[in-house]
Amino acid sequence: MQGKKNYQEKLFTSFQLSDRVPKANFYRQLSSVLEVDFLYKRTQQYYGKSGQKSIDPVVFFKLCLVGYLENIISDRKLIQHCSMRLDILFFLGYDLDEKRVL
Repeated sequence: MQGKKNYQEKLFTSFQLSDRVPKANFYRQLSSVLEVDFLYKRTQQYYGKSGQKSIDPVVFFKLCLVGYLENIISDRKLIQHCSMRLDILFFLGYDLDEKRVL
């Protein structure tokens, strides 16, 4: 007998991004060895004291790195690509339901 899968979106889900990204994933391994917290101190002088908050400098650096590694030169394609990949979202420090600041 032939089965048919009917998709029904759940109202509430229990989902952890860290559970869905394998331990051997490249971006997971890269995030465990890449230490870029020094960027906060090195770039602080370039930011003003008032106005809207900017994108996190560490996230911006990681986005540029992903663009280089994935050979994506368009900013819009890079954001679209990163939004669709769970491992890259984990690498950037974003959760599935988190509002994007990109």
